[in-house]
Amino acid sequence: MFTGIIEDLGVITNLKKEFNNLQITIKSEITSELKIDQSIAHNGVCLTVVDINNDEYTVTAIQETLDKTSL
Repeated sequence: MFTGIIEDLGVITNLKKEFNNLQITIKSEITSELKIDQSIAHNGVCLTVVDINNDEYTVTAIQETLDKTSL
């Protein structure tokens, strides 16, 4: 369960459709603290980190997540 504590506001640097999924790349000051396969909340939606590159990380939102959330 997420408590609603906001640690950072990231900036979306890339959106890429992959079939029905959406890959979201975000530039953030907390990227160095993240690891691949770690879950992190984005606007209340828990997404898994799939890639890390310098100060940017990428998460994937599947179609069901896109349909049922504010993303």
